[in-house]
Amino acid sequence: MSFKHILLLWTAGLLSACSPSEGQEKGGKGHAGPGGGMPPPAEVNAMTVELRSVPVSFEYVGQTAGSREVEVRARVTGILLSRNFREGMRVEKGQSLFSIDPAPFQAALARAEADVAAAEARQEQASRNAARFKPLYAEKAVSQKEYDDAVSAEAIGGADLKAARARLTEARLSLGYTRVESPVAGIAGKAQRSDGSLVSGPDVLLTSVTQIDPIWVNFGIPDNDAARLQRETDAGRLLLPKAGFEVQLRMSDGSLSAKSGRLNFSDVRVNPSTGTREARAELPNANGGALRPGQFVRVILKGGTLPNAVAVPQRAVLESPKGGKFVYIIDEKGSAQPRPVEAGEWSGESWIITSGLKAGEKVITDGLMKLGPGAPVKIAESKPAAEKPAAEKPAAKK
Repeated sequence: MSFKHILLLWTAGLLSACSPSEGQEKGGKGHAGPGGGMPPPAEVNAMTVELRSVPVSFEYVGQTAGSREVEVRARVTGILLSRNFREGMRVEKGQSLFSIDPAPFQAALARAEADVAAAEARQEQASRNAARFKPLYAEKAVSQKEYDDAVSAEAIGGADLKAARARLTEARLSLGYTRVESPVAGIAGKAQRSDGSLVSGPDVLLTSVTQIDPIWVNFGIPDNDAARLQRETDAGRLLLPKAGFEVQLRMSDGSLSAKSGRLNFSDVRVNPSTGTREARAELPNANGGALRPGQFVRVILKGGTLPNAVAVPQRAVLESPKGGKFVYIIDEKGSAQPRPVEAGEWSGESWIITSGLKAGEKVITDGLMKLGPGAPVKIAESKPAAEKPAAEKPAAKK
């Protein structure tokens, strides 16, 4: 067969394929989509933009710390006889942690008691002498000097007695300090001295006790974030909780803390080395304490509200190849059109859109992979409740 015959056959087949089908000639529906061969509109899900109050939270990196971290030191110098606690275990306030050899202090106490007894005897004798010289001096039987010496001796005896009693109190305190007690209830740390060591008073650290209920979380708020929040609050676009932020922690494995707490401190100063404003939250940590000091966590501040905000699902917001974010909206012709937007904070599973959208517009939320600029779309019909999967039904209350 010649090339001319082949060309004629190919042209005839092409014309036959391009001619309308029998069903189309009669006004019926063919296989071609709208617009003469265009594919059918992509089926998508969409939402109508509405202005509403949206709860907003803020998340920062923080580190846990004990609400009280106390160094345990001896108040007297002596030989360490024993350690009376288990390292890393809970101790109660007033519990004995260490014992220092009390023998030298018991001897000092006995000596102080004897000094008090001697001072009392001297003071009583001086008082009797002064009382005896008083009528004699009135009758001019003794000289002025003798009487003055008797009165002075009585006063000196009283002062010596007070000094002896003060030394007795000091000796009793020193003996009591041989029992080194925990100043707070908490978790005891590692013992820094072993039995038989010489403890030279407060200069030597014995151990530490950390109170973990409640527990503190220290974190920093970047100065630019704090300034932005202040501007949004002053402009009325952000409402802060009157009772202070509620605080919840996100652990390293992504789980949330069982209980929430409150923000209890926020510094007005900016740390020049980090560029942040220091803040602190307090959370309950009872029953053994799931939280331990030193853990790195994500601090979630809850309670803020954005009035008249626009929120769209996170899956509806796409990244533009040129930078920035955009969404697909449905125009009046039923076509998908990209719309650049500015996204702010997250609220649950939604982006807060600060600019680019207005109330009443329809934003495509599902079916985005099938779209392109100007592509015709069709909004999918919502399924009846009976057709929804059983997993979507709310669980029955017990």
